[in-house]
Amino acid sequence: MIEVTPSAVQQLQTLLKDQPAHEQKGLRVQIAKGGCSGLQYEMTLDQKRDGDAVIERDGVRFLIDRESAPYLEGATLDFRDALTGVGFHIVNPNASRTCGCGSSFEATRPA
Repeated sequence: MIEVTPSAVQQLQTLLKDQPAHEQKGLRVQIAKGGCSGLQYEMTLDQKRDGDAVIERDGVRFLIDRESAPYLEGATLDFRDALTGVGFHIVNPNASRTCGCGSSFEATRPA
């Protein structure tokens, strides 16, 4: 599935610390049509749904739906806090082309 860096885990732990524990939310990482390259990354705090792949690290969960999984196979999810931008960042070997901002991409092969 995807690799998750320690900085991504730490950021998700920070985001979830004020959430009620009974909601058991995680970070949903998904692919949607759109963006300047055809497909775009979307991330939101959400609960697990039927069919989701779940990656658990240090007490937090990353959720990926069935449709997004092929596009994210072998990708790495990181969190960066740098002068050029702050946020979750995906390094995706399935992207043949990405836009300048890095939030959308064109897939090497259709999923």
